[in-house]
Amino acid sequence: MNLQDIQNEINNCQTAAEVEAVRIKYLGRSGLINTEFSKIKSAPNPKQFGVELNQLKNEVETAVELRSQSVETHDRASLTKNIETKSISLPKLGHLHPVTVTERQLNEVFRKLGFSIYASPEIVTDEYNFQRLNVPENHPARDMQDSIYIHQPEYLLRTQTSTIESYLLAKEGKNLPIRAAFPGSVYRNEKVNRSNHFVFHQYQAVVVDKGITMKDLIGTMDLMFKTLYGSEVVVRYRCKYYPEVEPGVGPDMQCFNCHGSGCVLCKYAGWIEMGGSGMIHPKVLEMAGIDHTIYSGFAFGMGLDRWTMAQNNITDIRTLMGGNLAYKPNEL
Repeated sequence: MNLQDIQNEINNCQTAAEVEAVRIKYLGRSGLINTEFSKIKSAPNPKQFGVELNQLKNEVETAVELRSQSVETHDRASLTKNIETKSISLPKLGHLHPVTVTERQLNEVFRKLGFSIYASPEIVTDEYNFQRLNVPENHPARDMQDSIYIHQPEYLLRTQTSTIESYLLAKEGKNLPIRAAFPGSVYRNEKVNRSNHFVFHQYQAVVVDKGITMKDLIGTMDLMFKTLYGSEVVVRYRCKYYPEVEPGVGPDMQCFNCHGSGCVLCKYAGWIEMGGSGMIHPKVLEMAGIDHTIYSGFAFGMGLDRWTMAQNNITDIRTLMGGNLAYKPNEL
């Protein structure tokens, strides 16, 4: 067998099938080259015959591989050339929920500040929903949250995103500092009306580090308000009681619907409560194994639905939570 003749035969192949046929002819189990190996014992110089046969086989294998790649590339180019390019305009199907849009905007704000985005279960224990937030059994603060229990008194749907904070501090309390933010659904057995729902959303942020003060808390919330609502947004901060923080602060935003003059949405106060915040209570830090004499921190939980309503000028929370077209934005 002449190597040059075999290479010419391979190079004349125009399709992958033709290359494969030549490969089988020479390199297949019953191919011409493999058949020659059975003649080694009867050759005048078996060693030399075997070396030359192996060299032939390797060169044929290389030639087959190169031609196979060349044919494949040519076929692909031909196929691409023959494809008619068409511009297809797909119809728009749906869109992100407004709460999801606001949530992602806040996630982006906090990622730029170096925060991690955290999550935890929605079915929680009494320990993480109340006790680790300085709300022991029979504490008056429990009356403020009409809980939905899965199995009373141990398991319930979380009533606040501060519960996620409990899990975070318990898990990461030894890996300080902590900077984390987390959106989530929360559940309370409340009467549904224009401004309240039994299922709603909050956005929580937690920082634990050395030297954290109220200035850091107010500065972070101011940045958040201005990023979402512009530099002209009007916000006030009032002293509030929350068992998991000390001192507690309640941020209110001037009503976007009446601009402070009073309406049904803001219950004629001119202001809408946007959440709760404060410096993390020393007891909460201690329960997570954090030394409050060295570390301090702040936390806030904002009503994500109300932030979304303010952004989209929606005056009824039920608009966000169902498909009932009777609840349309901008209708009182």
